[in-house]
Amino acid sequence: MPEAAPGGLFFTGTDTGVGKTLVTGAVARLLRDRGRDVVVCKPVATGARRVDGVWLADDTVALAEAAGLAGAWERVTPWTFPDPVAPPLAARRQCVALTLRAVAGAVLERARPGAALLVEGVGGLLCPLTDESTVADLVRELSLSLIVVARRSLGTLNHTLLTLEVAQARGLRVAGVVVSETVRPEGLADETNVDELRRLGVPVLAVVPHRADDTALAGVDWWQLCLPDPARRVSE
Repeated sequence: MPEAAPGGLFFTGTDTGVGKTLVTGAVARLLRDRGRDVVVCKPVATGARRVDGVWLADDTVALAEAAGLAGAWERVTPWTFPDPVAPPLAARRQCVALTLRAVAGAVLERARPGAALLVEGVGGLLCPLTDESTVADLVRELSLSLIVVARRSLGTLNHTLLTLEVAQARGLRVAGVVVSETVRPEGLADETNVDELRRLGVPVLAVVPHRADDTALAGVDWWQLCLPDPARRVSE
């Protein structure tokens, strides 16, 4: 790993299916609209479908299109597997051995000077990435700040606080939390959990309404958050 890691953000979730790809893609488009150079990478994708003789994940397609790389799938995702399971199992079923060093190296190979590196993980921080490491280990290896994407639903408080506690315990920098409405809010928990997160000191950057466009995230200075900041901590 080089001495100075590239500036950027790592998008993780409090669970799978919380909107990580939606948020990562929106940030990529917003930065490009503002004239910024952007590199996107989802190093490992599972649950892919067969397209023209290759395995292709929907997340890869969405991120490639957001970054202006439609068709250049391998530039976004170097490892793609068909089975919808955790990466190490999906890899073993295809006779592939994933290593943390190889995955981190593939991400850094895609980085370029002056570009924001946006990396989307799989699942949450403790999702197994290889037989010996988790997504959290990859975040630490890349030295990128975290954007935590949380689903707006019953259980959000617990899932978000657990994720932040893991990040803090492992010395990971958290730039903020984005709350994603994967479905329309229903009930008191959905209506109040964002305010409760803020009351508890969680740095909520934005709330993405159900089926909203990128404007829900336009008020955040994503370029500033991409800049390396060793002083930033989860407690902020």
